[in-house]
Amino acid sequence: MLTSNNYNPDVLSCLANLSSDEVFTPPQLVNSILDLLPGNIWCDKNAKFLDPFCKTGVFLREMAKRLDTGLEKQIPDRQNRINHIFSNQLFGIAITELTSLLSRRSVYCSKTANGKYSVCETFDNPQGNIRFERIEHTWKNGRCVFCRASEAILERGEDLETHAYEFIHTENPEEIFNMKFDVIVGNPPYQLSDGGFGRSASPIYHKFVQQAKKLNPRFLTMIIPARWFGGGKGLNEFRTEMLNDDRIRKIVDFEDASECFPGVDIAGGICYFLWDRDAKGDCEVTNTHNGSEVVSTRPLNEFSTFIRHSRAVPIIRKILAKKEKSMSQQVTSRKPFGLPTNARPTKKGDITLRWQKGEGPYCREEITVGTKIIDKWKVITSYVGYDHAGNPGKDGRRRVLSKINILPPGTICTETYLVIGNYEKEVQAKNLVSYMKTRLFRFLIAQFMYSHHITKDSYAFVPILDMSTAWTSEMLYKRYALTKTEIEFIESKIRPMEAKK
Repeated sequence: MLTSNNYNPDVLSCLANLSSDEVFTPPQLVNSILDLLPGNIWCDKNAKFLDPFCKTGVFLREMAKRLDTGLEKQIPDRQNRINHIFSNQLFGIAITELTSLLSRRSVYCSKTANGKYSVCETFDNPQGNIRFERIEHTWKNGRCVFCRASEAILERGEDLETHAYEFIHTENPEEIFNMKFDVIVGNPPYQLSDGGFGRSASPIYHKFVQQAKKLNPRFLTMIIPARWFGGGKGLNEFRTEMLNDDRIRKIVDFEDASECFPGVDIAGGICYFLWDRDAKGDCEVTNTHNGSEVVSTRPLNEFSTFIRHSRAVPIIRKILAKKEKSMSQQVTSRKPFGLPTNARPTKKGDITLRWQKGEGPYCREEITVGTKIIDKWKVITSYVGYDHAGNPGKDGRRRVLSKINILPPGTICTETYLVIGNYEKEVQAKNLVSYMKTRLFRFLIAQFMYSHHITKDSYAFVPILDMSTAWTSEMLYKRYALTKTEIEFIESKIRPMEAKK
């Protein structure tokens, strides 16, 4: 286990290719994450490390290798060194009983820490420092008070896993091991089914980050979905916390999660970060795509959302410098006319209802929301983006918007669509369509794309312009004094959208 860094073949690399909400981490990626930590930490025989969500034990295993090398001069005898590392420095909390066995096998070379084949001689119990305790959810009004899991789904008897992860199902995480940790590191579970419509699930990874901060380690590094960049379902408060925490000193961002986890599709991409308790300042942001990297250092809270691409920042600054009103002020919220997605035309009616697969009559008097715009020319687009899970294609580019339509006076729509603008004249609506099809318009929306949904807030960077003008990309580039390099970057990220479509 502690002999080399050669992972060919490596069972953990094979397991890392399995698709799951609880994604296993490849050893190569683990070492990239551990590289964020200062090198001298591996020479500190008193430093304590915690992985609070062990799956394969790969984080503990790779840390053991580094400590084995770093402590060689201080503890020359290798068996004594291994005993010291495993007994006094490395600690883990498994997420299930199965992963506890897998983790001990990976780390101690034995499914029991005190087994015959364990590489550590000092443990007198089978768990060692990788513990697993079955925890039950604490239900209140059908939800767990700690993780918000659905009682209807996860209250299912003793024979099945509860997915009540010990680290976040307590108000006092420091009592789990009764010690201070210098480093907390790992890959937490990402989501839990919340009992909503279809296969609805709520994010859970942010709760592990928040709980880890309560322990106040010297360093915290985790790999988590990047959807928190844009907030959204359960993540708005967490996004605000993260963007305003100047102890986050590094973020490494992958727009395409498969570059980290081959074969795994994670909407919005993936990122890992370094939180340094004793150092404050701007954050070093590394954007990675197709093996190339762009690195910049900047404050995280310059904008209301995290701008993933550093090369987009000066473009957005130029747009906002004009101090024009934001399109988010005129785009409607969901259900622009109060009708859900499953609303359908009726047999008779004095207005027309547009739904996903067509249109038909509807009764005007049934509409109580959006009544002032029923008789105007309206431009609509789906709140579901064109691109799969909001992710770019293999070429790194997005189309962003799916169908764009103009609804004439007397026509309404279901919540499948957002109304982007409404006007007295048809020509104004046609000009808005032209504006929406420009690359700059869609580029500005794309800065909020961390899922397949495009909400009202996604239009925050898009300026409201005079719709008596038929705007083109070239006119917009000139209006905002974009450089050739900035234009090339926009066009490298956004596909053309022909005016006839």
